[in-house]
Amino acid sequence: MGLRIEPLLLCSAAVAAGIAWWQGYCWEDIINSVVDKLAKAMPVIMILICVGGLIGSWMFSGTIPYMVYWGLKLISPEYILIAAFFLTSVVSVCTGTSWGSAGTVGVALMGVAAGLDVSLAAAAGAVVSGAYFGDKISPLSDSTNFAAIVADTTLFEHIQHLLWTTLPSFLLAAVVYLIAGHSNMLGEVATPQRVTDIIHSLESLYHFNIVLILPPVIVLWGAIRKKPVIPLMLSACVLALFLGVIMQGLSIKQGLDAFIDGFDIAMFPQGAEGVVADVPRLLNRGGMFSMMGTILLVFCAFSFAGALTLTGALTIIINRLLTIIHSVGQLIAATIGTTILVTGATSDGKLALLVPAELFKDAYRRMGLDTKNLSRTIEDAGTVIEPLLPWTSAGVYMATTLGVSTLDLLPWAIQCYAAIFFALIYGFSGIGIARTASASEKSPQSSVTE
Repeated sequence: MGLRIEPLLLCSAAVAAGIAWWQGYCWEDIINSVVDKLAKAMPVIMILICVGGLIGSWMFSGTIPYMVYWGLKLISPEYILIAAFFLTSVVSVCTGTSWGSAGTVGVALMGVAAGLDVSLAAAAGAVVSGAYFGDKISPLSDSTNFAAIVADTTLFEHIQHLLWTTLPSFLLAAVVYLIAGHSNMLGEVATPQRVTDIIHSLESLYHFNIVLILPPVIVLWGAIRKKPVIPLMLSACVLALFLGVIMQGLSIKQGLDAFIDGFDIAMFPQGAEGVVADVPRLLNRGGMFSMMGTILLVFCAFSFAGALTLTGALTIIINRLLTIIHSVGQLIAATIGTTILVTGATSDGKLALLVPAELFKDAYRRMGLDTKNLSRTIEDAGTVIEPLLPWTSAGVYMATTLGVSTLDLLPWAIQCYAAIFFALIYGFSGIGIARTASASEKSPQSSVTE
């Protein structure tokens, strides 16, 4: 129907608040629940504001254009999707952060895709797939550690068991990206002459030097060392502004304008004169104010989550669901459905792992299943699904950072959703299902129905 998601979330919040009032809660209880949720969203909001400033300042310094410049030189259109997928996968595995890899390497790769005239939705989907591959299996990832803890299993048993669903998903995504790159699925890509023109335009605007990669290096180093995100990003912004003044000959005022309002090619003395039309579209972006619409979406989503949580509706739904589960496949399917439901309803990635783990842990044990099956399933349906829901903090961040709407990139984020299908296949077939030592001595049928 083409309706905006913000008013839909506000209407849903109003309905949830009405139900809470009908249950006997007063207005103060409802508003306090909403405020508590919004308080938890404040770090996300601050990070989003910093991301806007970071993109603007990196455009100002020439950091992103420098990475795009080399990407256009080294990557052909046929391999941009697989390159985006592999590069973000490596960075996210090494750093344990999907947001960091998408906000650094991912942004540069989106610039390369724009320069090559490749489908931005496909490129964004490949970036999100790669970024969340590492977030899912890296021992440095907080979500990976959290899933293991709440499911009562060890970290490395959890990661090893994740490979059953994650590796097939990774290979499937890689094959699709290779096929898409060598077919007409990406539309008409840029001609070699057009790519050359963009490269020459970038060379005419910026003074490129290897030191321009220092800001993203600092961000990635900080991610590996688990430094606080907001001070780290602001430090990278300050360094980028300094590089823009020193390397590009721009003024401090222009740097602050880029940081707050976004970069504009008109800041250069020659402006857009003599550059191809694609370059301004590539460079004119970023700034803290560019995140205001995104922050409104976060506000609406967490307001709905606060009102809904107060009603206890999720607990009632899930407890009813537990009464109809009689097989391993049904249990896996119920865990997947519950995790997605909690993710969408609360917009909270950690809560989406915690709630299903607490509710289903005993059911897994009663069926003689090792709890690493539970930790794997909540990651398959939680960690990597969150960026595919437009109103969650991860979905908002990825869409805003990469400049592509969540629903547009969703079909191409293959690694994120393919794991669910493998999890269901394993659940109903018994393949890749780990049982406890006592249950493994019984027949498969008896361990399911006991």
